[in-house]
Amino acid sequence: MHANSSATDMTSWRQGAACVAALTFDVDAESPILAEGRRHAESAMAMSHQAFGPKVGVPRILQLLRDVQQPATFFIPGITAERYPQVVEDILSAGHEIAHHSHTHRTAVSMSLDEERKDFDQAMVALGRFGISPQGHRAALWQASWNTTELVAEYGLKYDSSLMDSDIPYLVQTASSVIAELPPHWSLDDWEQYAFLPDPKIGEIIQSPLIVSDMWIHELDAMRRHGALFMLTCHPFLSGRAGRIEALRSVIEHALESGDVRFTTCEALADAALADPSLFAAPLVPVEVSEALYPEY
Repeated sequence: MHANSSATDMTSWRQGAACVAALTFDVDAESPILAEGRRHAESAMAMSHQAFGPKVGVPRILQLLRDVQQPATFFIPGITAERYPQVVEDILSAGHEIAHHSHTHRTAVSMSLDEERKDFDQAMVALGRFGISPQGHRAALWQASWNTTELVAEYGLKYDSSLMDSDIPYLVQTASSVIAELPPHWSLDDWEQYAFLPDPKIGEIIQSPLIVSDMWIHELDAMRRHGALFMLTCHPFLSGRAGRIEALRSVIEHALESGDVRFTTCEALADAALADPSLFAAPLVPVEVSEALYPEY
């Protein structure tokens, strides 16, 4: 199974591979639960459930990446970086990319532009304390606003990874610069497979890791045929669990055995996309909706 002949063009974002794989980890810790209401800080169960990510999940993931000798990108909210500084240092020491994932994990669509800019800036400051100048951004819950890519470019970042209208990288023209968009999708996210809490309700299914690995391997093989981007999103508090990380290992090993999948960080992928002469930049066009046609807001 392989992509068409254009995959061999070394000037393309695939750089000769049939498929490009980006292993990404959102180190959310407590932030998505607190974004549902700070009252959840009173629940030791909920907070400890999330703390498993930085305490146990991240070390296991770093060991897995050492075992398979592949790079990854870690998207870290500012408050997670502040609460778990050693985790940030360990990821940096292992040579992986750290990128911007908001400060509080509140969604951009729930904020005004000024609020979104303030949250964006707070995360930049939090990561900057570690000497990190993030080159990319992922919106909390992928819920970007129409302002998000403008903020990404305004702050000098190269890429965003939040939008879902393609399965290959594309370029966005903003008022400040051209940035790369690296599209994710819910089907390549462990949250929909494993997330469960009684309060707040963050999911209701705990899927077998064997089913998840089979699904992801199928997606990977299909993307090899179609020359697509395998943007895998995992969360240490979910995929850091023992059975799940072994399922993730099997997906990575399958990709390596295929011989035509290139692993990369998101920053390196963005660089390849920005240098690809076949990709043309265009502005995002917000959807305008008639109140007469859709009266319910």
